[in-house]
Amino acid sequence: MSASTAVAPKRKLRPARKQVAHGEVDKSESIQPGKEYNVWYNKWAGGDREDSLANKTLSQTRCIIARDAGYTRADATGNKYCCLFFARGCCPYGHECNYLHRLPLPNHQLPDNSRDCFGREKHSDYRDDMGGVGSFNRVNRTVYVGKIHESPDKKQTEETVLRHFGEWGKILRYNILHGRGVAFVMYESEHNASFAKEAMANQSMDGDEILNVRWATEDPNPGEKKAEARRVQEEGRKAISRILDEDLVEAAQAVRTLEEGEEQDFYHIEPSKSDHDDSDNGADGVNDVVERPAKRVKSGNGFFDEDALDNLKFYAELAKKQAEESQERVKERKVPPKPAAKPAGMASLLGGYGSGDESD
Repeated sequence: MSASTAVAPKRKLRPARKQVAHGEVDKSESIQPGKEYNVWYNKWAGGDREDSLANKTLSQTRCIIARDAGYTRADATGNKYCCLFFARGCCPYGHECNYLHRLPLPNHQLPDNSRDCFGREKHSDYRDDMGGVGSFNRVNRTVYVGKIHESPDKKQTEETVLRHFGEWGKILRYNILHGRGVAFVMYESEHNASFAKEAMANQSMDGDEILNVRWATEDPNPGEKKAEARRVQEEGRKAISRILDEDLVEAAQAVRTLEEGEEQDFYHIEPSKSDHDDSDNGADGVNDVVERPAKRVKSGNGFFDEDALDNLKFYAELAKKQAEESQERVKERKVPPKPAAKPAGMASLLGGYGSGDESD
């Protein structure tokens, strides 16, 4: 086979790798100074007087997408949620796992928007420390990264942040506050931001730091708020347009325009064959009669079949003609002159007094 006709071999799907063995990860917890366990914050409360971030320990495992990703049972069963332990690098099941062992795709659609990409339930508000699962009232694509050990070269710091956080998805924007060890990373999708938050929690980059990864608060910049609002509206419009039928939208616009009475905004409707036949008969001296279109075979696409759409168009055409005829009758109608005013007598003045009512 010549070089010009050579075909690149297809890439075979590989099974997901078992990241750790059973019992390999030390799950013992350090001694807690608190006396009460806070379920909301998932920690002990009442005795932590020192800095809680200083007591964090480096994660024992880390996910490497190029090495660990692969197909699992979820690819066959249709489960749309990713494995939380895979993101943290400590899933012992590999290809036998019932969750996905890969990054969320750009067009990844979850069956329930009140859950994150790992299947955990979201809450109405964020926690005070901006940790946890997140909120379903806001689409947050930005993560806060703290405790970064910066290098003297700013470009080197930017390259390090982009290399480590770019592994979890496409980054749209980033902002590094040099001298403070803080960075904000915005992803293309909220699912990628949620995955990166769990994958980089308590991890280190090129130094010996222990990163503090949280959800970012809302950007106070008015321009960013308007841009985010426009993006949400555009995504909603596209999502609605994908499930609506074009013929149904056309008929609904025509009916709505007729109801509002704005003749100049009539939506153009193509005449059917029966209308052409009626127009030919009208030229020969026969009155025009609007006939209903013939019934068509039911189509499986859209909310209504072709017969229902033709009926909507028929009634729209009929309403349009009736509106035009009523306007012509109003123009041709002559307004009668007002009668001359009669002098007001004593009887006319006392006619509406109502003194003869039985109630008086």
